[in-house]
Amino acid sequence: MIDNLEYYKVFYYVAKTESLTQAAGLLSISQPAVSQSIRLLEKQCGARLFTRVSRGVKLTAEGELLYSYVAKGYEQIEAGQLKLKQMLNLELGEIHIGASDMTLQFFLLPFLERFHEEYPKIKVVVTNAPTPETLQNLRTGQIDFGIVSTPFTSTPDFHTFTVRSIEDTFVCGRRFISYKNRTLDFTELQTLPIIYLEKNTSTRSYMDSFLLANDISIQPEFELATSDMIVQFALRNLGVGCVVRDFALPYLQSGKLFELRFNKIIPKREFCIVTHVKSPMSVAAKNLLDIIQQDLPVKESKGDENNDNNHNI
Repeated sequence: MIDNLEYYKVFYYVAKTESLTQAAGLLSISQPAVSQSIRLLEKQCGARLFTRVSRGVKLTAEGELLYSYVAKGYEQIEAGQLKLKQMLNLELGEIHIGASDMTLQFFLLPFLERFHEEYPKIKVVVTNAPTPETLQNLRTGQIDFGIVSTPFTSTPDFHTFTVRSIEDTFVCGRRFISYKNRTLDFTELQTLPIIYLEKNTSTRSYMDSFLLANDISIQPEFELATSDMIVQFALRNLGVGCVVRDFALPYLQSGKLFELRFNKIIPKREFCIVTHVKSPMSVAAKNLLDIIQQDLPVKESKGDENNDNNHNI
């Protein structure tokens, strides 16, 4: 066990400068204090470490051996201090985020762009995973924070806040023009060719649950892996697509697609940022969250856990 690291610090500077006086100046202590530290270290080591020469001191063979190890350790400490300072100044570091393609595209990406412009040396790692995996990654400290959509299971080890709303909708093209501007009952969906996401997505689970609560059961014509593909199928008049509205918005605005209207409103869902109450975040992650929160009204929220898909949540 090392008894006194301060002795080794003094030893390092004396050996490096070959001068008790210069070492004292660098350490901001008196020369007698330097001399005493060297004497105590020599006593502790049981060997003479320096000999006096005309212009200062010189390492003995034993001192040379000790210095070869002490220098490496001390210089590593100095390098570590420098890296830590760079990290605190956001000149170095990483952010690990759990998010889906949808939360990236329709929420997080503009903030990442802004953050990267301000802090270009910070590496951002985004892990695409379903909600349960994202929450598990958060519990194990693999990510700094996650972005998920409601509903998801509320647990006491998480803190969540809402960042934006999303809407589920049914969209279609000119083949179904007779349904435009009509107010429909959800039962009419059972007569239409429906394009749905696969069953392992929260959007699909959410819509299935919502329709089942209204005594509606749908057997889709197509089940696809991504919402982007649902929009493409709808554009080709292959059926009525169920998607989060953001995916279809450019085509709704251009008139290539339109939304079905119903006599009941599909409740909105939300994107939420989730952090772990006990796991410390990196300095860079805290700064990114600060940027996000500065631009958003913060609303505390909790929800029920659902499965996400790599391209849809």
